[in-house]
Amino acid sequence: MAGDNPSILSHVSVGSNDVERAAAFYDKVLAPLGCRRVMAFPGAAAFGKAFPEFWVQEPLDGGKPETANGLHIAFIAPDKAAVDAFYAAAMELGATDDGKPGPRPHYGEAYYAAFVRDLDGHKIEAMWWDETKEALGHGG
Repeated sequence: MAGDNPSILSHVSVGSNDVERAAAFYDKVLAPLGCRRVMAFPGAAAFGKAFPEFWVQEPLDGGKPETANGLHIAFIAPDKAAVDAFYAAAMELGATDDGKPGPRPHYGEAYYAAFVRDLDGHKIEAMWWDETKEALGHGG
């Protein structure tokens, strides 16, 4: 299993003092991206397509969850419509807009994304790479 995984990350975790509320948010926001809740424990929930790759959990020290300036988590979307649905679900559930869905040519001609802050202030993104467009810097 791990030997065949092309990812460089095992998982990412964000903190929340209301894991049930945060997990319900991610249930709906990640669904358009093909992700679902794959595990749950008291004080923690994990999401992925098959494996627990993204965790929401109570901070280990019991303190307030904090966000880091410059840190954000980007989820891969299967298509442009999924990016739009991710954003719409997040806005409907009370997330803060951090960048409406649209092309991001400064990341590459094929990059399409939306950015939000979740209910705890964490910066998250859904992105889609349009392989029909020439990839800048890749000789495509």
